Amino acid sequence: MVLSRQTFKRLVEEAIRSLPPPFLARLRNVDVVVEEHPTVQELSAAGVEPPDTLLGLYTGVPLTERGSWYGNVLPDKITLYQRPMQALCRSRQELRQKVREVLMHEIGHHFGLTDRELEEVESS
Repeated sequence: MVLSRQTFKRLVEEAIRSLPPPFLARLRNVDVVVEEHPTVQELSAAGVEPPDTLLGLYTGVPLTERGSWYGNVLPDKITLYQRPMQALCRSRQELRQKVREVLMHEIGHHFGLTDRELEEVESS
């Protein structure tokens, strides 16, 4: 499954619009961006070694770790990696679901959930 960058971005925008209003309200000062592939530095920082890869990455300070010192900062960032997601999916519908799944996972990190906690939520 291969889409143009613009078409993929539309899937991401659709996934963002589909989020429940309480989630959207808590995503102030968070940018969602699309990149082709994770960089070597991003893979290393996430503890991922090829041939494994990342589908998404949250960069920032989780809401649970913010204190009175937090302010006047650059936005947190959720990066979604187009090519690795496309490689996993055989149809546009499957890719649409994967984009939303990965977006929700990275939002979970923004909310302060660990990978283990997210796995428990995602499997229930």
